[in-house]
Amino acid sequence: MQRPSRVTIADVAKAAGVSKATVSRFLNHRERLLSPDIAARVEAAIALLDYTPSPMAQALSHGRSRLIGLIVADITNPYSVAVLRGAEKACQEAGYLVMLFNLGNDIDREREAIDALAGYQVDGFILNTLGRGKALADAEALHGRPAVLVDRRHVGMHTDFVSLDNALAMKSACGHLVEGGFRELLYITEPQKGVSSRRERATAFAACVDAHEPRVAGEVFECAADDTEGLDAALRALCKRARRGRRAAVLAGNAVVTLRVASAMARLGLRFGADIGFVGFDDAEWAPLIGPGLSAIAQPTDAIGRAAATCLIERLRGLEGPPRQLLLPGELVVRGSSTPA
Repeated sequence: MQRPSRVTIADVAKAAGVSKATVSRFLNHRERLLSPDIAARVEAAIALLDYTPSPMAQALSHGRSRLIGLIVADITNPYSVAVLRGAEKACQEAGYLVMLFNLGNDIDREREAIDALAGYQVDGFILNTLGRGKALADAEALHGRPAVLVDRRHVGMHTDFVSLDNALAMKSACGHLVEGGFRELLYITEPQKGVSSRRERATAFAACVDAHEPRVAGEVFECAADDTEGLDAALRALCKRARRGRRAAVLAGNAVVTLRVASAMARLGLRFGADIGFVGFDDAEWAPLIGPGLSAIAQPTDAIGRAAATCLIERLRGLEGPPRQLLLPGELVVRGSSTPA
């Protein structure tokens, strides 16, 4: 059986014996421009045909699509998913829908993503991009639409920005380890180049170590995805320093690094908490299940997503002024990996 085609505004106009423009006036609540007889005929035709106007068409007739374009660096990253949920809820509550574009960590797709979503007439963008390169280096790339950056800044793009307060979160994590008697600290991060959040955390780590010198020493190790030998060597060196009577601990820059560290610890036969202390950024669902439980900085991902959506919607509603920066506090979740001796 052939599926009946969708009823169109042209069908309504034909049934009512009027023009499409007349039906459009009726649908946009401009009955005052129509005589009572014509308005009644259009209303009857709509009821007879069970016509439902397209929300997109109605929105575009008012100059807005009620769509928000959300671009994420990597949809497999739990952080991106959690932020997406918060942003989507806030958009829905304000009467907007979200269109998602996943970059898959491919920097060459950033401009493609902007252009594709602009082609769907989105009203604005929420951008959790890779944060490096020049693909989004100016406002012209946004096709004149407002945008909010999440987690990663982009040089040359002066827009509202929402993120974890990285300096405050690192100060909390380091302070907790120092208070627990850890004196040799190793911060492990993905490569920092071009990614503002990674640089901010590394800078904050160095500041924390400086604040506790000379009783505390610290190093930064940049861990590439395939550098298992380098990571193992860094952990062995940390253990050697710990054997001199100074407790050692690792801080991991995100959940991806935490998994790499957990794999390395298993390869080397090391135990969280007993051999090496640990605190990681991002409190993954599996963090309580590894060893004695992994301490972590829990990011307020839902609040970050909601704040980003709220900032954008405020701009869409006419808010002007210089770019705003919202830095939200994280929460230190203490488990067995960082308990005092």
